[in-house]
Amino acid sequence: MRILRFLRSSVSIGKDIDYYSKFSPSPLSMKQFLDFGSENACEKTSFTFLRQELPVRLANIMKEINLLPDNLLRTPSVVLVQSWYMQSLQDILEFKDKNANDEKVTYDFTDGIIKILNRHNNVIPTIAQGVLEYKETYGMDPVVSQNVQYFLDRFFMSRISIRMLLNQHILLFGGKVKVNPAHPKQIGSIDPHCRVSDVIRDAYENARNLCDRYYMNSPELLLEEFNAKEKDKPITMVYVPSHLYHMVFELFKNAMRATMELYGGAMEYPPIHTRLALGNEDLTVKVSDCGGGVPLRKIDRLFTYTYSTAPRPSLNARAVPLAGYGYGLPISRLYARYFQGDLKLYSLEGYGTDAVIYIRALSTESIERLPVYNKSAWKHYKTIHEADDWCVPSKEPKDMSTFRSF
Repeated sequence: MRILRFLRSSVSIGKDIDYYSKFSPSPLSMKQFLDFGSENACEKTSFTFLRQELPVRLANIMKEINLLPDNLLRTPSVVLVQSWYMQSLQDILEFKDKNANDEKVTYDFTDGIIKILNRHNNVIPTIAQGVLEYKETYGMDPVVSQNVQYFLDRFFMSRISIRMLLNQHILLFGGKVKVNPAHPKQIGSIDPHCRVSDVIRDAYENARNLCDRYYMNSPELLLEEFNAKEKDKPITMVYVPSHLYHMVFELFKNAMRATMELYGGAMEYPPIHTRLALGNEDLTVKVSDCGGGVPLRKIDRLFTYTYSTAPRPSLNARAVPLAGYGYGLPISRLYARYFQGDLKLYSLEGYGTDAVIYIRALSTESIERLPVYNKSAWKHYKTIHEADDWCVPSKEPKDMSTFRSF
């Protein structure tokens, strides 16, 4: 009987995925998030929107999971992640016909999405483990590697967006007190007056503590601000502090690791120089180190999920490592791109690296960047990648006399 119920449930959820994946997600701007939370914070409105929007975002990315190589889909880690997504979709669909005016319904919904948020806490290391298992067993040819890169960028961007929606609802309506005591001025997870330098220093101090534990020392921080909009005033903006923290913390860890490994047992190390600049359109955060840099051919690899220069981490490790699966940089870039920004690396091999985060300065321009499942996405996985239309560099022929003169 249990097997029959499971099969019926799988068929039913498959139909739901097919149905909701036909709709495109509805991207929100930072201003919309802010206006809703500060002026029109209505739990019923949020409930009505989320029970429609969350199934669409979940179903769109769940359709893409099934386009991955069969052997990758069969890894226990990926099977587990799929089961989490299926369960979460089922949990939300239980509310699709319930009365939004019933306080118990909205209370149960908030309780349900808290469980969903917790259920998905370990999605990143779990999916990373699955990709690693696949790579070690079957190898990773260029076509599969390209498809996995394309999928993971979209999968993790979808995850960021879903958690943003869940966090906003939980922080606004998840308790009797609507103000977060730790951050009373925030609207959910958004700070309308985010003091950028404070987030930078917080990220630096935590990265420094890790560095001190691993290397018994750490580089100092030099921080400069350039506010073109309001000279001599600290830079503030509408943003999600946790997103900015995530990006800068990752850049500081990388900068510290490179610096400490280059200078070995030295007593003093060159500082990490961080510059903040706010213009009319962009906030720019530049983190510069003197850690030796990397050659040009390796820059793109640093944003590849299947590439890491660090030792393989353990899923059960208690200590937070200074480096791990190699997902830190690509996911940090997704956080930057989520609200239409970007993250770029510029290296001076033999000297150091500049990492630059670009963030939209205007909340009206900070709009969610969301993956959508459609023919273009499907074709990306199914297209046979033909030979390159540029000559591939090869070793110089041993006997140049075999070439005819022109």
